[in-house]
Amino acid sequence: MLAIERKSEILAILQREKSVLVAQLSQKYQVTEETIRRDLDKLEKEGYVKKTYGGAVLNQNTSVEIPFKVREKTNKKEKQTIARLVQRVIGEGESIMLDSSSTSLMVARNLKQYKKLTVITNSVEILLELSNCKNIRVLSTGGELRDSALSLGGRQAEQMLLHYNVDKAVLSCKGISMEKGITDSNEPEAQIKSAMRQCAKTTVWAIDSTKFDRVSFVHLAQLKAGDIVVTDKKLEPKWKKFLSEYKIQVVMNEEAQE
Repeated sequence: MLAIERKSEILAILQREKSVLVAQLSQKYQVTEETIRRDLDKLEKEGYVKKTYGGAVLNQNTSVEIPFKVREKTNKKEKQTIARLVQRVIGEGESIMLDSSSTSLMVARNLKQYKKLTVITNSVEILLELSNCKNIRVLSTGGELRDSALSLGGRQAEQMLLHYNVDKAVLSCKGISMEKGITDSNEPEAQIKSAMRQCAKTTVWAIDSTKFDRVSFVHLAQLKAGDIVVTDKKLEPKWKKFLSEYKIQVVMNEEAQE
């Protein structure tokens, strides 16, 4: 395994487990503990982790953005569940916008069965995923490439979006709080999502259960009546009450444990 692949896997483990031990990683990857320490040194310099005695913990700083390829491996089962649930609210023949999140990529993979659909996205991965689907009209925002996020952004992307009016925008976030609303870790991505929200009759918030009661760096939006929240687990009673009061439709995995 290449060092860059191992480093990416370690970051994915940290995303899931929140902490790692040098000795365990050394055994898992069959390399010396010194090699693992060098990997953790690099991740710390990049701002993703904080080293501790014998290991490291994930940096929970609200402004840290994890690379797309790492996010894609995190909470994969939960994102797949959300993607299946999102299908319930997308109808044949609709026009939708998908952001550049790993959750939206999962959603895109589930759209291939549709006979007619229009998808507008700033995600490089989604453009590739849907490139051979003759039944789906795919429009790219264009714009400046953000290589870590595999997304397109900037003024050109925002202006392109504002030319269109769509049925639904499927958006993700890094946190949702009753007090702070919906937040994200990166301002350019938040601006694109905000533009998509302006263009859509209905916003579908695809939010995995780990994001509730979390606040990230950039304010993205406040929930409003008519929004749809899709999540992978049953909501806590306080959230059911809160969303009901704001007339937010909720689509959740009824089979999951609370």
